[in-house]
Amino acid sequence: MATQAYPYPVEDTQTVISELNELKKVFELKHLTALFAENSERFDDFSVNADPIVFDFSKHRIDQKVLKTLVRWAHAQDLKPWIKRLFSTQEVNCTENRSAMHWALRLPENDQGHPAIAKQVHEQFQRMFTLVRKIHDGQCRGATGEVIQDVVNIGVGGSDLGPLMVTHALSDFKQATQKKLNMHFVSTIDGSQLSDILHKLRPETTLFVISSKSFGTIDTLSNAQTARIWLEKTLGQEPKVLKHHFVGVSTKPEKMTAWGIAPEKQFLLWDWVGGRYSLWSCIGFPVALTIGVDGFKQLLAGAYAMDQHFQTAPFEKNIPVLMGLLGAWNNNFLDIQTHAVLPYDGRLKYFASYLQQLEMESNGKSIQRSGEQVELDTCPIVWGEVGPNAQHAFYQLLHQGTQAVSSDFIAPVQRYNANQFTYVDNAAALIDQHHLALSNCLAQSRLLAFGNQALDQAELLDLPEYKQYEGNQPSTTILMQELNPYSLGMLIAIYEHKVFVQSVLWNINPFDQWGVEKGKEIANQLLPILNGEQHDLSTLDASTQGLLNILLRKSHG
Repeated sequence: MATQAYPYPVEDTQTVISELNELKKVFELKHLTALFAENSERFDDFSVNADPIVFDFSKHRIDQKVLKTLVRWAHAQDLKPWIKRLFSTQEVNCTENRSAMHWALRLPENDQGHPAIAKQVHEQFQRMFTLVRKIHDGQCRGATGEVIQDVVNIGVGGSDLGPLMVTHALSDFKQATQKKLNMHFVSTIDGSQLSDILHKLRPETTLFVISSKSFGTIDTLSNAQTARIWLEKTLGQEPKVLKHHFVGVSTKPEKMTAWGIAPEKQFLLWDWVGGRYSLWSCIGFPVALTIGVDGFKQLLAGAYAMDQHFQTAPFEKNIPVLMGLLGAWNNNFLDIQTHAVLPYDGRLKYFASYLQQLEMESNGKSIQRSGEQVELDTCPIVWGEVGPNAQHAFYQLLHQGTQAVSSDFIAPVQRYNANQFTYVDNAAALIDQHHLALSNCLAQSRLLAFGNQALDQAELLDLPEYKQYEGNQPSTTILMQELNPYSLGMLIAIYEHKVFVQSVLWNINPFDQWGVEKGKEIANQLLPILNGEQHDLSTLDASTQGLLNILLRKSHG
């Protein structure tokens, strides 16, 4: 394992934070323009290359002293031992007494560090890969003998956002056999998505995937039951209908069996896999169907490469560590409470919404592991959109609004090539469009950083105030050589580990989500009232009573 670039004595966290607060007084007033003027080698000093990804953090309001002090903060919080603990079987999820071993899903099949776990994981993968190949080869048929043509993934949260994001991002990597297969995703509890999709499908050629870690999520099971009724209305209430038209992914094989899913179409995951970290498991079945077995293996390999980087690279050159430290510096010391994710590639359309769950469900906490209130603000609000669309939506606020916002710009270096098209002219036109997207990506980060200094200075002389730009909005730029399964695996793992780094800095547990649970419990208490099974509203607040009375009058005439 690599050693740190220089020794770090054991320090008191409060001492380091006091130093960061002193540095804050300087850097909250210092402009990025001045920082670049002071150091012509700033890009070289504040960027990291982890092939095929380049991580440029030079447009953050830091210098070497700030960076070294942030790294000292990480050491004072015992980040290195915490990383070692994460990559073990120890319990790091203290409120649920569980380990958090999503990294184990990326282990090579012959891994020597954790052979028993790797064997367990790859047994499930091999079972999943067998079914994937059968579907691609047209050997997986419905109850009437017709070939499966449409697959509907029914899940919510991590069982939906991850597979949806990755299948969309990697749709270019469908092979000829996969192109005949259509993937659909259903997550909304009101049934609107499912209803719209079912009108377009044939029961005879449709396969449903029920993805639920607990196999008890009411949103998912309600949609699954509707799908079951839709199938049985056409194909009959026979055991072979469930056998041929449903796949299940869960930690609960007994519940899948009771529901009617055939054992050979049940895939398992484990309690040590959090839902928002589960796309690497058989929850990623739709991903494997989209990009094939080899593509799925490349996705895992990219994430595994970043796992190794995270464990071995010195903190000063460790991308997830740097990303976590910079985010905490912006959030806790520069008072930047919101963070935009801005991919300049339409294939990453769902990346920001995926990160919203990963970051805000993980680190949206106010209680430390010790049970005490946190002393620093935790997770900022994460939001975003594909960059070219965002430019016409909310960039006005980024450039000239009153809110301080940090941003991540993400783009592939290469996008199109002539081999993808029948006519070279098509490729040339699309390459030009990609260059247009890249020029906008670089221009927007430049203007956010430097403001008026990015403008033509002669033009600036007569420019009215309302056309001027303050700049000094920090951003990171992440370039991938191309967006493919390997690089996307690396990118997702970077953000996963960033979340963990920040959880250590703030001393919170990133692996539970108790804030998600209680609202669902209260919904279950209100459901009998809406169904007319309970009539006493006296224990409810006046607002809920009033709203329920309106709903009851409308629904029951």
